[in-house]
Amino acid sequence: QVQLVESGGGLVQPGGSLGLSCAASGSIFSIHAMGWYRQAPGKQRELVASINSGDSTNYADSVKGRFTISRDNAKNTVYLRMNSLKPEDTAVYYCNADISRGVSVLSRRVYWGQGTQVTVSS
Repeated sequence: QVQLVESGGGLVQPGGSLGLSCAASGSIFSIHAMGWYRQAPGKQRELVASINSGDSTNYADSVKGRFTISRDNAKNTVYLRMNSLKPEDTAVYYCNADISRGVSVLSRRVYWGQGTQVTVSS
């Protein structure tokens, strides 16, 4: 059993900052890529940022220069620092992680967190 638990969402004014974290727990052998997605009302879920096991990062064009993804492998945790927030950043943010529970490739799958609401409004 593996769980991803997110924290850090909330209400922030435009131009403000917010940090999200997502901790993986349970029967974990290794964690490969980790990432953050978001889904706004009436829209499809979209990738915000991802980070692989070598710490290479990838960002959606809409957040480049404003958001920073990082991870702490010792804590099995991924972070998202969001600066210069805009109303269009309002969404439910989900973390995901590509996790192996053992040496077999059959034990590898992607897990999702429950989501945390981020609202950017004055």
